[in-house]
Amino acid sequence: MKTVVKIFIISLFIYSCNDSKNIGLKAFDDSDTVINGLVSSSENLDEVVITGSAIKSKSASFKTEKKFIKNGNISFETEDLEKTKANITALINKYGGYISSDSQNFYGNTKSINLSVRIPAQNFDSILSGISKNVTNFDNKDIRISDVTEQFLDLETRLKNKKELEKKYLDILKKAKSVKDILDVERELGKLREDIESAEGRLKYLQNQVSFSTLNINFYISDSNTVGFGSKIKDGFANGFENLKSFFIGLINVWPFVIIFIVLLIFIRKRLKKNT
Repeated sequence: MKTVVKIFIISLFIYSCNDSKNIGLKAFDDSDTVINGLVSSSENLDEVVITGSAIKSKSASFKTEKKFIKNGNISFETEDLEKTKANITALINKYGGYISSDSQNFYGNTKSINLSVRIPAQNFDSILSGISKNVTNFDNKDIRISDVTEQFLDLETRLKNKKELEKKYLDILKKAKSVKDILDVERELGKLREDIESAEGRLKYLQNQVSFSTLNINFYISDSNTVGFGSKIKDGFANGFENLKSFFIGLINVWPFVIIFIVLLIFIRKRLKKNT
């Protein structure tokens, strides 16, 4: 009896092992079916990866620090253009910034300098404070702060999902057997790579805007109040002399027409005398 029981237990054990083996093979077959389905429908794969990563990104978003873009425009009058420019340049160099554009304008009695400055975001207020010390009144002072934290999180999440999706496609590509499947996966990989590069470029641009603020500075000097009556008379004589020179130069340029006009005038006068 004991022998029969032992044989029964051993038979049951062997049968259980065979069942587990069959289950394992079935799971493997199912995994192949899933992979083939993913090759034919990349959208399903996109949904699977994004859904899994979205959960992780939500938990990580709470730890992300705030991202701000800070820019400004200021305009003011000064008594010495070159001195003011030298002071601003010294401040920029001190705080690790640089001048991205520099232009000068002359309009009437007003001379102005326009500077576009890129400043490390953490030093924006220090530079603005340093400039303000030497300014009595600002004609214009416009400081703008934009919160781009949400854009950062969205781009980072999309980029992470796209990269995970790329890995899945690469795994599928290794298992693809037919030429059609290989071409289909490679086509999807090409589109995915373009999306990844676009997202990376946008992310770098935003990071640069967050790291470095832009400050547009316009300062000018006006001579309208310092011009006296004597200076105006002097300028009038100078302008008159220049106009006279321009007149004679103009006559020289059209001298053939002047000669023709004089000859015609003499001819007409002689004709008139004969008639009379």
